[in-house]
Amino acid sequence: MSYQSILQPGAFDKRNIIVTGGGSGIGRCTAHELASLGATVFLIGRNEEKLQTVKDEILADGGHAVYFCCDIRQENDVKDLIDKIIDQYGPVDGLVNNAGGQFPAPLSKISKNGWDAVISTNLTGGFLMAREVFNQSMSKSGGSIVNIVADMWGGMPGMGHSGAARAGMANFTQTAAYEWGHAGVRVNAVAPGWIASSGMDTYPDDFKVVLKSLKNAVPLGRLGNEAEISSTLCFLLSDAASYISGTVIRVDGAASQGNTAIYPLKEADNLKPYKGFHREVEPELFK
Repeated sequence: MSYQSILQPGAFDKRNIIVTGGGSGIGRCTAHELASLGATVFLIGRNEEKLQTVKDEILADGGHAVYFCCDIRQENDVKDLIDKIIDQYGPVDGLVNNAGGQFPAPLSKISKNGWDAVISTNLTGGFLMAREVFNQSMSKSGGSIVNIVADMWGGMPGMGHSGAARAGMANFTQTAAYEWGHAGVRVNAVAPGWIASSGMDTYPDDFKVVLKSLKNAVPLGRLGNEAEISSTLCFLLSDAASYISGTVIRVDGAASQGNTAIYPLKEADNLKPYKGFHREVEPELFK
């Protein structure tokens, strides 16, 4: 089998696209879809074993992928990374700022170190990647940047550090789209809802109980899957989105549009998830 993308074959032929956090979850899935559509994908992360595994998967499927280990929170490392990619492979056509991470905790229990770690990963790292890709490549040849944020418009109780970082990234998206548009650079963001991804297996057991109940708060009656985020990311990177810039697309099954305490949801039927990723791995907690 191969990736069943809804986009036209060859949509990203001869394009160089960076995916941070490419070793697992949404990043892994997105890298597979981009490679299936002809892109040379640059997998960025800190875990070499995971990056090597995804690279091997893509090569086995007939795609092109390269990986680099990099801590995107380190400014000089990011500068050197982008310089190396451009020197060896040419201009960067696309960037998916997917790398991130957080942990559940009320604001009163978050230490400064915990706060700084989440802000640095989810906001500062994405800024550094985007800035260097723009300064070193896209300012000359144009391109598309897509950032991953979250549903933080009504606050994120229990994950306030992540909410603050994602809100910052959404605003950065808008500002960068305006400032960099003259160079033919589009900057957008995607806000995933509750997605059944391997990252869910990393949360504490008591929080996993909450995760299993999330589908009851989604009008479509289920969690999303990685391919449903990847397809949106790929669309925004593609030529079909050539006049879309500075926007955030929510992919959340309408979960953010109401309150179950005021309007209880009816039992959902006709559940038809998009199953594009041939190598999808179901989180252990849902098995």
